[in-house]
Amino acid sequence: MTDAAPISETQAFAIEEQVPPRPNARLRFLMAPLEAFVALLLVGLIGLVLVAVFWRYVLSSPITAADEIASFLFLWIVMLGAVIAIDRGEHLRLALVVNAVGPRARALLETTGLVVIGAFLAALLPSAIEHWMDEFPVTSPALNISTAWRVAGIPIGIGLMLFVLAVKLWTEAPRRDLLTALVLVAATIGLLWLASPVLAGLGKANILILLVGVIALCLAMGVPIAFCFGAGAMAFLVFSTKLPVTVLVGRMDEGMSSLILLSVPVFVLLGCILDATGMGKAIVDFLASMFGHVRAGMSYVMLGSLYLVSGISGSKVSDMATVAPALFPEMKRRGNKPEEMVALLGTGAIMADTVPPSIVLIVIGSVAGISIAALFASGFVVAFFLLLILAIAARWKARGEALEGVRRAPLAMIGKALMIAAPALVLPFLVRGAVTEGVATATEVSTIAVVYALIAGMILYGGLKAAQMYRMLIETAAMTGAILIILGTASAAAWVLTQTGFAQYLAAVMKGLPGGWIVYMAVTIAVFLTLGCLLEGLPAIVLLAPLMFPIAKDLGIHPVHYAMVVVVSMNIGLFTPPIGIGHYIACSIGKVDPDAAMKTVWFYLGALLLGLLAIALVPAISIAFI
Repeated sequence: MTDAAPISETQAFAIEEQVPPRPNARLRFLMAPLEAFVALLLVGLIGLVLVAVFWRYVLSSPITAADEIASFLFLWIVMLGAVIAIDRGEHLRLALVVNAVGPRARALLETTGLVVIGAFLAALLPSAIEHWMDEFPVTSPALNISTAWRVAGIPIGIGLMLFVLAVKLWTEAPRRDLLTALVLVAATIGLLWLASPVLAGLGKANILILLVGVIALCLAMGVPIAFCFGAGAMAFLVFSTKLPVTVLVGRMDEGMSSLILLSVPVFVLLGCILDATGMGKAIVDFLASMFGHVRAGMSYVMLGSLYLVSGISGSKVSDMATVAPALFPEMKRRGNKPEEMVALLGTGAIMADTVPPSIVLIVIGSVAGISIAALFASGFVVAFFLLLILAIAARWKARGEALEGVRRAPLAMIGKALMIAAPALVLPFLVRGAVTEGVATATEVSTIAVVYALIAGMILYGGLKAAQMYRMLIETAAMTGAILIILGTASAAAWVLTQTGFAQYLAAVMKGLPGGWIVYMAVTIAVFLTLGCLLEGLPAIVLLAPLMFPIAKDLGIHPVHYAMVVVVSMNIGLFTPPIGIGHYIACSIGKVDPDAAMKTVWFYLGALLLGLLAIALVPAISIAFI
């Protein structure tokens, strides 16, 4: 067990940029009590779900207000978590352009990006307050209190983010860069305002100019993805329509508030516990004792470990950070090149991201209205299919592996490793079985799994210190805020696309393509491979799922089958160099030069692409067991 804080997906983006997340010391007077409050909210949310589970399944007396209370807590956790992520620099962003320029230009781009975030939040705040005031007359059915108490988290979160940004800009940004950024952003807004009469008459061309154009420009500047979508949606509303900005706030609220998403912070926390207790390493050690003596055995162990560990953590980064340190030394001793190991590690994480409790599957189920149980059941099978393909590729690569001195582990050693790993091995099947069999919801299962992991960790794996647990709660809140803010702003952008008639236009074009569902699948693969490289997974799903899933349904494609194609395509794009950020995350964890690994990863990516084509063309792979 280690005292180090677990690596998160948001931190991995900062690793790629070679700039570790660091809070601003001058903000500790605000952030310390804020972090304590958010940690308390998270503990309250988990405790509430546990009590609701006990009352429902043991006493057969459901707490009618449980969902309402959970939704109140959840929105506050998301908004305050986003504030923490701003302070720590943990909001997800695309930093390729920023990292490609010199230090002087990079500093200016960083400052300009913060000013863009500030301009978006400042423009959003009045509408957020109006949205909050509009909720005062609305009473929640179970609690019989105003829903304004829940919605208040939005303007308060936005106001705190603005304050944190102002302090960071004033204390960290060079004055010349700050003045230049303010002038550039103000001039751009002014020009768009003057041009708004012309822009209003351009019709659908505004989608490219204001929505897509602003999002693309902000992405290139290194603005966090959530605020890129928000800025694009706001630019479209303000400069080409007469719709109030409160519509944008309402869409964000809706995108962040689905009850299905309640399981996201709990699964994030579960991944942190997995790292801190060493439960993931126990699984790795057991598989190594079973298969380490055969040719390509350690590659099999890596893939199997990613498969099983993903069934606990729900995070690609957590999976890789758990598996790599345990296996890489022995793989190097057997003659495996570091770049080959990193290539298999990254592509193995692609496979593992369909294993429940994948956060991506939870989000796609929420956005596209698909059964989480069906997605979980399908995800296990699809991931196992891809695991077999990667295992075959790894065996071919290992045909010259040196096995001198490698011996089969004694049965006593295997038995001991199994005894240690058994509590951890139970978790993936507990999660899958309970959700897919309809025994409990994903949120309930994730909460029970957290308690199970904590108890197992304390009894069998050395326990957790209070300071560690507190850090994990704060990290969970920051990561939850970073993820859910993306869902909120991407939902707003998707709504804009729908209201402009673009969705209907896209549907007409897609339905008119020759070749029916097969061509549509090919287009889907191409679109999500590309967006996976550029946007990371969640925003791409939230933006396009409402547009593309109805078309797939009209073409006779099963929604679970289509979801598997979307998720696998997106993940392959995420790990495809030179743009895919996942490739750099894997290289950072494996301490390998990305350029060296870039030459070796294509073999495994090619194998996965063949697997993706098989999944797309053979629906039974995805839906035979749901």
